[in-house]
Amino acid sequence: MRLATFRCLPLAAARRQVGVVSDDGLSVTPLALPPADAERGVLALVEALAAGQPLPAAAGPALPFSGVRLEAPLPRPRRNVFCVGRNYHAHARELSGSVFKASASDVKAWPIVFTKVPECVVGPADDIRLPGDAISAQIDYEAELCVVIGIGGRNIAAADAMRHVFGYTIVNDVTARDVQMRHQQWDLGKSFDTFCPMGPWVVTADTLDGAATRVQCWVNGTPRQDARTEDLIFDIPTLIETCSRGITLHPGDLIATGTPAGVGMGLDPPQFLRPGDVVRIAIDGLGTLENRCV
Repeated sequence: MRLATFRCLPLAAARRQVGVVSDDGLSVTPLALPPADAERGVLALVEALAAGQPLPAAAGPALPFSGVRLEAPLPRPRRNVFCVGRNYHAHARELSGSVFKASASDVKAWPIVFTKVPECVVGPADDIRLPGDAISAQIDYEAELCVVIGIGGRNIAAADAMRHVFGYTIVNDVTARDVQMRHQQWDLGKSFDTFCPMGPWVVTADTLDGAATRVQCWVNGTPRQDARTEDLIFDIPTLIETCSRGITLHPGDLIATGTPAGVGMGLDPPQFLRPGDVVRIAIDGLGTLENRCV
């Protein structure tokens, strides 16, 4: 099942809705949610289903995608997005000669976990706003599979972790590399406004095997990233176990699993995003994001 957050066109007076995407991907059927719940997007459904409530009934006929605009499935996550750094073998190698080389040799010891603030999330076709060279001249893209937690818990064992997964979405972990390096930690450089495009919807775990899918990224039509999640250094159960050690995970929490090799910083010479660039990310079984830099 694919669950989407959207508004009907024209947008001026349209309220936020949540619906089920058709099997052919051509339409979405709105669900009967109270307006306050619909404002929270798919997060409201994740929480309701985790509490044992049934999926709401349809609120009307299916709407063609030509008449709606998709938003981030979780327009405002319940809290910071958990993110994992250097979690593909080839990506760890491409950064081993960079400013991160001091810690690259220990990449297999523990996952690197940082966060992005909820307010940086935008939709699957929204613009990425570059802050200007005076703030950062090194804006990079990172295509990532993102896990949506469905059943909460603390100290979740890896062996039990997958039953806590509701589903998956795509995120672009946009990063200001110079800010990331300047502060010697990652949250500020990862959390600029619009630095987390998300979508196009959430695919439930019974529909997609996140452990065996393909992650790709293009910039202006040129292939940059291409890998499979089988290449993760720390698999999804390990990431859930790690993030829940002493920390209670809640329904709707998000864990971005890391990006493959091919980021702009890893190219020779590095190639950072500029105004007018278009970043397209696709994950098999999930769909695509396409965001223009402005």
